[in-house]
Amino acid sequence: MDAPSEKRRGKVPLFSKTSELRASGRSGRRRVAPAAERVAVVGGSTAGFFAASLLARRGLRVQLFEQSEQLDPAPRTLIVTNRMRDLLGPQAESSVVNEINRFEMFTDGRAATVTLDRPDLIVERARLIRALAAQAERDGAEVSMGRRFLGVQGAAPGNGGAAQNGTQRSSAPLRLTMGVSSSTEIEQIEADTVIGADGAQSRVAAAAGWPRLRTVPLIQAIVKMPADMPPDSVRVWFVPSDTPYFYWLIPESKDTAALGLIGEDGQHTRDCLDRFMEKRHFEPLSFQAARIPVYAGWVPVERRVGAGRVFLVGDAACQVKVSTVGGIVTGFRGALGVCESIVDGGRSRELRSLRRELDLHLLIRRTIHSFAQNDYSRLVDLMNDSTRRSLSRYSRDEAGRVLWHIALSQPRLLLLALRGLISGGSSAHRSAPHS
Repeated sequence: MDAPSEKRRGKVPLFSKTSELRASGRSGRRRVAPAAERVAVVGGSTAGFFAASLLARRGLRVQLFEQSEQLDPAPRTLIVTNRMRDLLGPQAESSVVNEINRFEMFTDGRAATVTLDRPDLIVERARLIRALAAQAERDGAEVSMGRRFLGVQGAAPGNGGAAQNGTQRSSAPLRLTMGVSSSTEIEQIEADTVIGADGAQSRVAAAAGWPRLRTVPLIQAIVKMPADMPPDSVRVWFVPSDTPYFYWLIPESKDTAALGLIGEDGQHTRDCLDRFMEKRHFEPLSFQAARIPVYAGWVPVERRVGAGRVFLVGDAACQVKVSTVGGIVTGFRGALGVCESIVDGGRSRELRSLRRELDLHLLIRRTIHSFAQNDYSRLVDLMNDSTRRSLSRYSRDEAGRVLWHIALSQPRLLLLALRGLISGGSSAHRSAPHS
């Protein structure tokens, strides 16, 4: 699966390229996972299917378990950066329903527009999951539907055969207990490695000892496109009296768009969306909702269970940009990093890079989380031409570059950011109730 052209989107599939680079010159410290190694992926998420593809492509024996009896994920309209194309290549295209070339931002009667050098992508999540599932099977992963994860434990050591007490000894360090949804049957699955890709309320994480993640509600309504809105634009409103995040209007097509927000309490968030729609004369055609994990610091992606290794990817590992609460691209990067670690037997440069990126987004969120309406007004007023060029050139998956160039082009934004940190933004997102 080739990615687009140019240096960062070269002809070599990204996972093969990065893994070989990580291992080169360090063979004394690393080992290559044997092709017979068995990997169990729990959860048919975007990150889960992507991880299954990457590992199966490298010759490992991969089995993915999904609780649903049929692959029928709930539809949800998402906006991602063009980096998804860099990671997935051609298989990304079937889920792309629109491209975005500009953002229009509104606050307290002020407006600012940012034109993007590379378009953002509007993605239909259900299509994306089905495309990734098909690719995983083509790459050699086995997909087992109707399998509910019940637990994982270290297996008794041994290499097969009967132990002295007559019990069967395991040839793999981990044993998963899976319920079969169509019956009362229980399956025991042996694996060398387990990957939890089963979402923010991950059962794999709970079984392996990770603490529970805090989540926030995302609610959006599918509405008719406003007559005055170009279909390649996204509109964002900052209304801190309703949410410390923002409202968005994302075109699915020239006819419909997703209007939504993220809040900190489910009923309050829905009430705010209803009032917003009434005020701006939007009629909901349907609703979509989810709970999104809130990144409050790096979640270690690996734990030992007996002699086996358990990893987390995607929402299960809180690999989400807390500035925008977007997790598709970061989940793919987390899956890539975990697969590097499994195959190369050591640390992953991708995971280190992802950690730095997520921490920068946490700094941004802490800075703006307690902004009042006049702070957002000042933010829009301070967006000069150079600042807009930086936002055009670098995506929100390149937070370090964005912050550096904005600091150079508009130093007064640093004072506004410092004010946000001092006024309580550093702890605001942690004060919300655990959910």
